[in-house]
Amino acid sequence: METPSLVDESRSRPLTPPTGQDLRSFVAAYEAAHPTEVVRVREPVSVEHDVMAVVLEYERRRRWPIVIFERVTGHDVPVICNVVASRRTLAFALGVPEAHLAAEYARRIKDHVKPVVVAEAPCAAHVVTGDAVDLEALPAPVYFPGDAGRYLTAGMLVARDPETGVETEGYHRFQIKGRNRMGVSLHSRRRMFEYARRAEARGQALPCAVVLGLHPLVSMGSLAYPPAGVGKFEVVGGLLGEPLAVAPCRTIDLHVPASAEIVIEGEILPGVREPEGPFGEFTGYFSRRSTEHVFVAKAIATRERPWFQSIGSGRAGDHITTLGLVREAEILNAVSRVVPNVAGVHVPLSGTSSFTAYVAIKQSRPGEAKHVIPIVLGVDHYLKLVIVVDDDVDVFDESDVLWAVATRMQADRDLVVISGSLGALLDPSADDRGLTAKLGIDATRAFGEPFAEKLVMPAERMAWAKSLVDRLTT
Repeated sequence: METPSLVDESRSRPLTPPTGQDLRSFVAAYEAAHPTEVVRVREPVSVEHDVMAVVLEYERRRRWPIVIFERVTGHDVPVICNVVASRRTLAFALGVPEAHLAAEYARRIKDHVKPVVVAEAPCAAHVVTGDAVDLEALPAPVYFPGDAGRYLTAGMLVARDPETGVETEGYHRFQIKGRNRMGVSLHSRRRMFEYARRAEARGQALPCAVVLGLHPLVSMGSLAYPPAGVGKFEVVGGLLGEPLAVAPCRTIDLHVPASAEIVIEGEILPGVREPEGPFGEFTGYFSRRSTEHVFVAKAIATRERPWFQSIGSGRAGDHITTLGLVREAEILNAVSRVVPNVAGVHVPLSGTSSFTAYVAIKQSRPGEAKHVIPIVLGVDHYLKLVIVVDDDVDVFDESDVLWAVATRMQADRDLVVISGSLGALLDPSADDRGLTAKLGIDATRAFGEPFAEKLVMPAERMAWAKSLVDRLTT
């Protein structure tokens, strides 16, 4: 099989990456637009639970600001978190209102722009190799009591298919086990798991890099599901509207985003498994399930005065908001190919942005709602509950969705159950193989049949009432 070109070789090689593709410029722009949404913590904090505790306290107050911990005890590198914690942040990264976020993301992930190699990479300002590598010097937190150790949670793993040469990226948890050794779980069992399996079948290690400190669009692109022959850096280019600038690693044949804060080069060992975890996962539970792969570091490259990016574990918005957005976009694209009038898609935080999806359609023929259910479940094996509603229901208002279930669904005709289906290995209700049962609920009115009339207030009266209440409360 011919190996595809990984970069756009038709472009002249620029010396430095374009501005605006790095985390620092994004944070500066976001802070200028939303000054209260970037918080700097200047008092000392510990890597032991403090970072996660602050994130949880802000979430308790229904806030998701970017937080920068400037003084981490025992370390000279600041920690930044909550970069992708809110839909406001993600919408700002795409340059659209929040209401248009999923639709715009769904549109752009279909545009593929190959990356371009730069000669000078900020991520390589300082490089250490061999015995000088020390992962334990990084300010990686312990997130919850009960975690097996200190974890890298914002490490985007980059690797190349040993058979086709197509690169991929994705987020995986890394447990630091020594100066150059980490445990890693590839439990999502998508591309990265398959690349490691293919390398292992050849008796070879999988060269890979762990990249921290990235622009949100790089993170968002890495979570997409492009066709098998399309590298995810091409998806990132579509999101950016320009080629992603990448740079070669020093010790392995691989390219990484040139504006990253920290790059850890190494390999996943073949035929080696070691206990990894437990760890507080996106489900809101500790997980002891792991593929137990082992990563050995060969080099660490950093920017000048690097930032260490952290993603809060458990059900933190930083952990799961992007997961929901990606699934909304993929569902929107998949359903729109079959059903002409998709009014809205939401993958809510309440379902850990992974297990539950709400889809609103404007029905045009009988049977459409039930037809939507298997399409949605087929988009992502993590999904296990789909509720389809009419277009007069707001899928972003769970009270409205549940009202539709309560008043438009009949259990003996509107439930679709699939047993023994492929599910998420980390779902605590699934069996040890990750098999699960899936449920679809048709909560739409029966097409073409008489139904009770919904209570609706005229828009002009609601606008008047809003204006009145605004005056009364100021």
